[in-house]
Amino acid sequence: MTGQGPAPLTARLGYLMKHAQARLTEASAQALAPFGLDGRELAVLAVLAAERPLSQLEAAGRLGVDRTTMVALVDTLERKGLVERRRSEQDRRRNTVQLTGHGRDCLAGAERAREELERRFLAPLPEADAAAFLRALRVLATGSACQD
Repeated sequence: MTGQGPAPLTARLGYLMKHAQARLTEASAQALAPFGLDGRELAVLAVLAAERPLSQLEAAGRLGVDRTTMVALVDTLERKGLVERRRSEQDRRRNTVQLTGHGRDCLAGAERAREELERRFLAPLPEADAAAFLRALRVLATGSACQD
């Protein structure tokens, strides 16, 4: 977005959110490029780093993606050596997806890069405003007030 944009549009929520998202997406791509990841792949790694091994279906549910999309994401991460499918120890009929050692290392570095990117992205806002903005987005994204 160059300048302030057309005045009638800069008062519209959709226009502002679209352009803020586009700026964040571009900055995120640059921050994650050294790790060979995009934002969706980083989200998958973060979900798979859960307290216990998850099946693809459980991970898809947490991410809000369909099964076909989840299979494609896991296939890509598996080719990159970041995750592996394993037979579940609790139920031999199902598979879980777990981070490899390389996947854990990649996740740690990429999360640091993501946190720094988000800090820089929100830096034009006073700290209290940035925190309030994140709380408001959580409410809008989930449809209910959230606890910090």
